[in-house]
Amino acid sequence: AVAELGGQALINAQMYEAKIKELEFLKGLQQVSKAINSTLEVQKILSLLVKTAVTALDIKAAALRLLDEKRKQMELVAHFGLSDPYINKGPVEADKSITEAMTGKAVIIYDVASDPRAIYPQAAAEEGISSIISIPINLKGNVIGVLRLYTSKPRTFSEEEITFMTSLAEQAALALENARMYEKLKAEHEE
Repeated sequence: AVAELGGQALINAQMYEAKIKELEFLKGLQQVSKAINSTLEVQKILSLLVKTAVTALDIKAAALRLLDEKRKQMELVAHFGLSDPYINKGPVEADKSITEAMTGKAVIIYDVASDPRAIYPQAAAEEGISSIISIPINLKGNVIGVLRLYTSKPRTFSEEEITFMTSLAEQAALALENARMYEKLKAEHEE
């Protein structure tokens, strides 16, 4: 009977932790949605988005890169938790995980040190990065960028966490579309 009570207490504690985590995810999404509805300052929204991802998922860092179609390269537009030396380590276009994510699917690198898709394993080790997940940012059926999340320990992500990250990526696309539409309307009005 005591063992059953202990087992039930353990199950209840796990369910409680899962609900707390879900609440953090919902609070994060609400915070980002509120920012999107209150401003057209894309940089402010994207900075909040990466910070929210780090906080809600309890991870090391996050970065958001968008495709510059004219120059055909990925541009870092927001980051949180990464050092300047890591950010400036070199071009990311050769990174196979980013290339894969640009096809529209999430890419998880469980162990940066041993995965051949990671092109800067030494820099990642110096930064204290063990795992990376890259989530595509889709806008009207086109992948326009990647939300990358970094952990300090090897980590597998739950389905709920991946759904949360995908929702954040969709929020980024929405913010970019709102700003683009505003600029278009402003230009038409000025014309």
